[in-house]
Amino acid sequence: MPKIAPKPENLAPLVHAVRGERVLLDVDLAALYGVEARALNQAVARNRNRFPEDFMFRITSEEWDSLKSQSATSSKAIDRNSSQTVMSSRKHRGLSYRPYAFTEQGIAMLSSVLRLPRAVEVNIAIMRTFVQLRRLMDSNRNLARKIEAMEKKYDEQFAVVFNAIKRLIAEDETRTARPKRRIGFLP
Repeated sequence: MPKIAPKPENLAPLVHAVRGERVLLDVDLAALYGVEARALNQAVARNRNRFPEDFMFRITSEEWDSLKSQSATSSKAIDRNSSQTVMSSRKHRGLSYRPYAFTEQGIAMLSSVLRLPRAVEVNIAIMRTFVQLRRLMDSNRNLARKIEAMEKKYDEQFAVVFNAIKRLIAEDETRTARPKRRIGFLP
């Protein structure tokens, strides 16, 4: 299984939003750690008490279908060694396979369960990725607030302009509604 370089730019496309949580899937984590997904899941199963539902959960069929469709549409943006390869490697598991999703806390717990030399390096990169994603989301929220404030400000200013235009149109209509004086000779 090809190892994915543990850099935030390689990891960010692997993070999915499921059930309101940012998660990484078991096969993506396995690729990051350089192990098979089966081995990763066996290590988790041996230490199941360390992985409550808010650390790790199995993806539902609907969530899995949604993730596969998202991956298919965004596969051009993801590098060859990441989710695109991992998604295609899942096909051999059959239609019934649904991966496990690990939250940030579950990923932190994985390093204590796996005890691989690469685990520490990978976990540091994953935690940095989650921090960068949080910062990005915060900056997007701030940007959205600023845009909303500008819209309100300019909507008020444009309302004044539109009212002036409406007045001018109304004045023009009253002028055209007056009977015109005839020019020329009267019979």
